[in-house]
Amino acid sequence: MQLGIVSDTHDDLDAVERAVAVFEREGCDAVVHCGDFVAPFSATPFDASFDFHAVRGNNDGEWALGSTVDDFGTYHGELGELTLDGREFAVYHGTAAPIVDALVDCGRYDYVLHGHTHEFAHEERENTVRINPGGIPFEGAPGAHYAVVLETETGAFERYELP
Repeated sequence: MQLGIVSDTHDDLDAVERAVAVFEREGCDAVVHCGDFVAPFSATPFDASFDFHAVRGNNDGEWALGSTVDDFGTYHGELGELTLDGREFAVYHGTAAPIVDALVDCGRYDYVLHGHTHEFAHEERENTVRINPGGIPFEGAPGAHYAVVLETETGAFERYELP
């Protein structure tokens, strides 16, 4: 299964549309957004040819975001627990690093997906893989915005720059 992962798009509609194009081109079966859309309008391009899952980020101030996402996908609130292709996923924005660490270290999940820091991360601890796809650049975390496509069967992944 091809799983698209993105986070921290912060109303950058151009980056969102580029991410959706990558996910569709790569044949993603599902896409996960790890929070910080900011406003509901920037979630609507994810109404595309894949299953869509999202969690709430610390900058997602409009409560309408949940109902907007639920019109075409699944909004999980603060924490999503998903079973995809026989793998267990925890999806959390990442606002509290100790919670990210606890999710990774508990041994319950094959993958923990999060955002918040705007910095790409890929790490394996025991049998759990932690992935942060990164986010739009800002002072203190410069660089490109990335989308990640994960092949859930093999664990292989590819980063796609969203210039």
